[in-house]
Amino acid sequence: MGQEDLMNKAEDVADQFLRVTKQYLPHLARLCLISTFLEDGIRMWFQWNEQRDYIEATWNCGYFLATCFVLLNLLGQLGGCVLILSRNFVQYACFGLFGIIALQTVAYSILWDLKFLMRNLALGGGLLLLLAESRSEGKSMFAGVPSMGESSPKQYMQLGGRVLLVLMFMTLLHFDSSFFSILQNMVGTALIILVAIGFKTKLAALTLVVWLFAINVYFNAFWTIPAYKPMHDFLKYDFFQTTSVIGGLLLVVALGPGGVSMDEKKKEW
Repeated sequence: MGQEDLMNKAEDVADQFLRVTKQYLPHLARLCLISTFLEDGIRMWFQWNEQRDYIEATWNCGYFLATCFVLLNLLGQLGGCVLILSRNFVQYACFGLFGIIALQTVAYSILWDLKFLMRNLALGGGLLLLLAESRSEGKSMFAGVPSMGESSPKQYMQLGGRVLLVLMFMTLLHFDSSFFSILQNMVGTALIILVAIGFKTKLAALTLVVWLFAINVYFNAFWTIPAYKPMHDFLKYDFFQTTSVIGGLLLVVALGPGGVSMDEKKKEW
């Protein structure tokens, strides 16, 4: 069996998976995507004093502003999650969560940490895909505004979402000389390029979902660490951020790559 036959067989399996799960996949994708915001909002409630004291000490902004910051994070994230899961005002919820990402990037000095910055940008990519999905349901926020085409904004949202999502995988690359690391880097790089350019997109995204899920469960098993240890919170944060990126990839599988992709151009050829 040749390489092309194997690829076609793998695509058939991916298409069959999509047909079986079509009814449930978008719901699972949304739940995974908002999981990090849900977890962080709940954490703001249970670690209210610690979060407020950290912001007050770091920015010397006073008790009142630090309290407002924690409250905004709590209500903004939990409120956005409720709206997205209930399919109400999804676009406004996405923009609210974009704001939360930007706010936390500055407040927690993530801007200067390349790894965490790339992961936050990947989260933004997932939200862009969610915006694209909400457009496909006919809830366009561009109604009445002339454009190159009705689906044009959606297509570019999907392109931007795909490109930003792959930043997550760049943080997982290991630069050492072991055979396993080299193999993982080569396969992972090939897959993220395929997703970014939109070629064999559903198969590549589904493969990345499986790969990322395995890495997430193995390396970020926060449930094996006692809750009082700092590593527990660190791994928990990583686990849910990775789960959100998995949600974004599942949206790519469910929606397809969009118009700005090689898969779409192939249909024109």
